[in-house]
Parts: sequence; structure tokens; C-alpha cells
Amino acid sequence: MKTVLIVALTLACAVLIGRQVTMERGLRRAARRMREQMADETTARLALPCPSAGAEELLVCLNDLLELRQEERAVYRRKEQELRQQIANVSHDLRTPLTSILGYLQLLEQEELSPEKRREYFQVIEGRARTLQVFIATFYDLSRIEGGELPLEREKVDLGRALSDQLAAAYEQIEEAGLAVEVDIAPSLPPVWADGGAVTRIFSNLLTNALRHGEDALTVRLYRERNTIVSAFANRAPDLTAEDAAHVFERFYTADKMRTGQSTGLGLAIVKALAERMGHAACARWEDGVFTIEVRWSV
Repeated sequence: MKTVLIVALTLACAVLIGRQVTMERGLRRAARRMREQMADETTARLALPCPSAGAEELLVCLNDLLELRQEERAVYRRKEQELRQQIANVSHDLRTPLTSILGYLQLLEQEELSPEKRREYFQVIEGRARTLQVFIATFYDLSRIEGGELPLEREKVDLGRALSDQLAAAYEQIEEAGLAVEVDIAPSLPPVWADGGAVTRIFSNLLTNALRHGEDALTVRLYRERNTIVSAFANRAPDLTAEDAAHVFERFYTADKMRTGQSTGLGLAIVKALAERMGHAACARWEDGVFTIEVRWSV
């Protein structure tokens, strides 16, 4: 009887020791795999034998942590790439007018330069300097809006009146651009809670964008859709694509891949940032050669 008991205990101890050894080897393999994955950033999950429910739960937690770390690294890489692109775009938008200013300053050093040419070069330099001033001010404003540092005061704003005022103020530019403008503002629209100055800037930026890039005609509509008032600016833009429409609100994005300096790509970014700061939304779409930007105002 004692012999049987001793044998049974010995077997039990052997089984426990075996399980412990197996578990320890499994944990060591898991640790080694984790170190390897952290080094090469692979997306594989740990797949190891689990001698117990507790070990299996631990493995699940480890895999969740690995996936979370990989997602964080992907987000970091994407943000780093976006930052580098933004820095490159800022450098370009600063360098282009600065290079022009320096070039004309060198031309002004010519002794035989006529008074008319000298006056012309000074006007060009002034224009480039103002372009720089506008770009820096706009970039600063966008940074303040996105950072929540630009104070916005909520009040009831009549969108119909605000839009009509902006269209009237831009009448001369519309005439110079040669655009046929069709305006449809629904009557008796309720006011929305917004900052009056921000609303004016949104409509001004949308008009400027349409005048700069639109062709032939511009359609401006303001109408109610359930609990939303929609302001829509639509114009023909055959050179754009659906992909462009998906990116127009990004900083410095322009459909001009060569970045000729005619647009900094910040105007629409400000539209979206201001709309969202006030609790509203902006979206864009491109269909059959027509580019439409909408701001959807919650009533």
C-alpha cells in the first residue's frame, strides 16, 4: 500500500514538474517572440501552447498589447510622415515668394534701370511680401483654431443674411472672374448657433476658392434638410478627381501638384476647422466634373 502511494505521489510530482517545465519553456518562447516582434515590428500574433486557462488568458492579453503597440507605431509613422510633408509644403510656400523678392532686389541694383522699371519691380516686391504676410497670418490662424486658442462666441446667426452680404461684397471679383453665379437661398430659414465672424470667414473662403478654381458657373445654395441647414457651393472642376475631393480639407493640399504658389491650400482647412469648432460639419464631393463643398449647420 505504501509502495502504491509513493508511486502515485512520484507520478503526480513528475506531472506537475513536467507542466511547470512546459509552462516555463512556453513563457520563455513567448518572451523571445515578443522581443523579436518589437525589434522587426511584424504583425504576427503569438501562438504558443497554453497548459492552463490562466496561461491562455495571459497570452490573449499579450497579443492585445502587441496589436496596440503596432497600431500606435503605425499612427506615429503616419503622423511623422504628415508632419514632414507639412514642413516641406511650408518651406515651399515661404521659399517661392522669398526667391522672387530676392531676384527683384538684385534687379533693382542695376544702375541703368529706368524709373518705370524700378517702380514696377517695387510693386512686384510689395505684392510678394503681402503674399507672405497673408500666408503666415493664415497659417497662424489655422494653428490657433485647431489648438482651440481662437475665441469663438456663440450667438444666433442668420446664415441667409451672412451669405448674401458675402456675395454682395465679392460682386466685383465675381465679375472679373467671368463666372455666372446662380444663387438659391431658401426663405425663412431659422438662425443657427455660431460665431458671426467665423461664419463670415467660412463663406468668404468658400467664395474665394470657387472664384480661384471654378470654371464657367458657380451655384450657391442655402436650404434646410431636416434639422440641418446646408450651404452648398458647386462649380465645374473637370481637372479635379474624387480623390482630390477626399483631401481638400487637409492642410496645404492643392490639386495643383506642381504647387505654383497660387494657392496655399489653407483656406478650406480653415473652413472645416471653424465649422467643427462650432459644432457643425464640412464635406466635399466630386461628381461628373462638378465639385461641391457643403457646410452642414445644425439647427
